[in-house]
Amino acid sequence: MPRKASVPPCATADRETLHEWSRSKTTEARLVERARIVLACLEGEPVTQIAHRLRVRPNTVMEWRNRFASEGLAGLVDRARPGKPVQYGPAFRQRVLDVLEQVPPAGQAQWDGPGVAEHLQTSVHAVWRVLRKEGICLSRHRSWCVSTDPEFAAKAADIIGLYLNPPQAALVISVDEKPSIQALERLTGYVMTDNGTIVRGFKSTYKRHGTLNLFAALDVATGAIHTATTEKKRRIEFLAFMDEVLADVGDDHEIHVILDNYCIHKKNDAWLAAHPTVRFHFTPTSASWLNQVEIWFGILSRKALRGASFRSVNDVRLAIEAFVAAYGPRAKPFIWRKREVKGSQLRNTIVNLCN
Repeated sequence: MPRKASVPPCATADRETLHEWSRSKTTEARLVERARIVLACLEGEPVTQIAHRLRVRPNTVMEWRNRFASEGLAGLVDRARPGKPVQYGPAFRQRVLDVLEQVPPAGQAQWDGPGVAEHLQTSVHAVWRVLRKEGICLSRHRSWCVSTDPEFAAKAADIIGLYLNPPQAALVISVDEKPSIQALERLTGYVMTDNGTIVRGFKSTYKRHGTLNLFAALDVATGAIHTATTEKKRRIEFLAFMDEVLADVGDDHEIHVILDNYCIHKKNDAWLAAHPTVRFHFTPTSASWLNQVEIWFGILSRKALRGASFRSVNDVRLAIEAFVAAYGPRAKPFIWRKREVKGSQLRNTIVNLCN
């Protein structure tokens, strides 16, 4: 006679939970299997038949049947195990963070992963795991400009006010130039490094085919961009570009133009008198980062210029025009999130940032 497992006691609520676990597609597979074993035992199915149907050993069936009989649903969950002693726990994390606040090793200007590992006499991979978990990247840097302009607060407030709360029925545009864009010709492609990683590569030598200047005007409200390329970047080219921008706008709008303190942007009183609806707003000294068109210049450089090969100045012009044409339909306004950073805020206390 096949051996039958005695039916363990089971409350109605527990039986319903077992049915839910047995049908679940998101519960752990081991818990689903144990729920099916116990349900079969509750139905009085023989042990060998349960083991054969669920492809487990008969001893496994009896073990989970007994665990459920003595502990209920809690008995089907894995018990806590001691496991391997923790080698890289909170104490190790604290040691890594403390090292980063110490003086770097002789011959180094800053700490890196191997330097921290050598100092702690531990695995460099363990150090990197801590750094990744804490979001610390020792090789990346962030710079900032501290303006010495005595009128910084007033000028910055004026420009940021245009970003956050522009005047009604007015157009706010951010204007600047990207000078001396070089037409460099060099071989580029993909290469495989010694460790098998595939990276973008380019030849170290190159040919120069001249330079090009780019004027750009960013509509702060829509993100739309208007550009013009020139061979020179004199005041005459700047004012001609401004005429192009205003031709698309018309004279019935109040126009606020955000500019840096480059010489060709100044001393344009005659042109401003001829365009009474236009008002220039100059960024504080050493604070060109307040000009939003600089953000767009960064996007242009990353996507269309950096790492490219150009055989002529005209190739550069065509590349810029192609990028502007592709960028236009997807243009969106930038959300202003910058803040002033003072040198006094810099502290060598990484632990305070991570705790």
